Amino acid sequence: MTGSLVARLVFRRPSLGSRFCPRREVSLPAAERTKDVVAPPKELPAFDYSPSAYSGPTGDEILAKRREYLSPSILHSYKTPLNVVEGKRQYLFDDKGRRYVDGFGGIATVCCGHCHPDVVAAIVEQTKRLQHSTVLYLNNAVADFAQALASKLPGNLKVAFFTNSGTEANELAILMARLYTGSHDIISLRNSYHGNGGGTMGATAQSIWKYNLVQSGVHHAVNPDPYRGLFGSDAEKYVRDVQEIINFGTSGSVAAFISEAIQGVGGIVEMAPGYLPAAYDIVRKAGGLCIADEVQCGVARTGSHFWGFEAHGVVPDIVTVAKGIGNGIPLGAVVTTPEIAKALTRRSYFNTFGGNPVCTAAGLAVLRVIEKEKLQENAFEVGSYLKERLTALKDKYELIGDVRGQGMLLGVELVTDRQLKTPAPNETLYVMEQMKELGVLIGKGGYYGNVFRITPPLCFTKEDADFLVDAMDYSFSRM
Repeated sequence: MTGSLVARLVFRRPSLGSRFCPRREVSLPAAERTKDVVAPPKELPAFDYSPSAYSGPTGDEILAKRREYLSPSILHSYKTPLNVVEGKRQYLFDDKGRRYVDGFGGIATVCCGHCHPDVVAAIVEQTKRLQHSTVLYLNNAVADFAQALASKLPGNLKVAFFTNSGTEANELAILMARLYTGSHDIISLRNSYHGNGGGTMGATAQSIWKYNLVQSGVHHAVNPDPYRGLFGSDAEKYVRDVQEIINFGTSGSVAAFISEAIQGVGGIVEMAPGYLPAAYDIVRKAGGLCIADEVQCGVARTGSHFWGFEAHGVVPDIVTVAKGIGNGIPLGAVVTTPEIAKALTRRSYFNTFGGNPVCTAAGLAVLRVIEKEKLQENAFEVGSYLKERLTALKDKYELIGDVRGQGMLLGVELVTDRQLKTPAPNETLYVMEQMKELGVLIGKGGYYGNVFRITPPLCFTKEDADFLVDAMDYSFSRM
């Protein structure tokens, strides 16, 4: 594996040691080097909580076990991996009791906050009564959650099939679309990520996430990326490619079009305005279904809407959900119409843990917490404030090429040349390391590994946002 490939990954391989670690001597434009050093951020926001004393193994001991007993494909962040032992709301604690502002949320997964008491209580109470049986028997947990989830979706999207992850959900959605339409061809977008299973790896369109295996029947349309895309924000030109794929790459009929409203792993990439309604229209005229992958951008994360697709004024035929819906519990779902759902009855389809009572009890608690604590509204208010502050940094540092996203799904892309948009993966790693030392954790994504992924729990406050941006500002100033 080459250094250029590793630099693009979201995490880093434990076995690579310091070879690809960020270095202080990164090359920057002259204007960047003359910036005045700003003051370091003040103390972390006040938080009335003390973690329990930790007496477990050290980080080095855990890392040694990982290297010996876990797959070498499992990656870790940072030169010195963080040993996280406790979490509370929007904060994480390491083995030494140090608190960190969690700006990554377990990869856009923790929405209510770490160990939210209502979610924990629902899990514990259900576990005490019934940890697992099978959906072959009746249990109210799965039915109650299915009803609550359906109530959050528009139109006739009301029938759910539960899974354990987003990959599973997308695999099932693609299968259902092919069964229902009788067609095989799937259209997804370049730069997308929909999972790493047999079907979803085909729909995923980044080489760094694809193994050299047969992945048939998937076509990747030009990505309607306003920042790096071929046509800027011109949706009409992008959507023309969808029609040409159908005309020249298929029989004229397709099974489905699958997309995220905002690409997560791809680097928090928003769509050109007007693209999604036009693409949906073209696909439906070709007999295809429209699948909304809401694994990262759904469940109130974008703030303005509960689902990412709603901001585009469309109603999909199938919606896939995971990550935030379980707040860290392995839970995913495919929600569709009663008519499309019948496609699975042609044979037997079963998932042993899909609809597990503990997981679905957690999912119901998550929906209730979001409503009770107005987390969608908070995601919009605080997320907008955070984006404004990040945009102000863009005006200050030439290294920041773009700030984008909505709510608590934000991206900051680093480039060494704004005109050429030359990716800056080494600088990205450097700033991440510095921010970690200051007590802030953020993620990294994009094909070139040069985009900060900022996806905190939805209970994030303006004080947290200030601390995060101040830490980023200070880290840039020291380069």
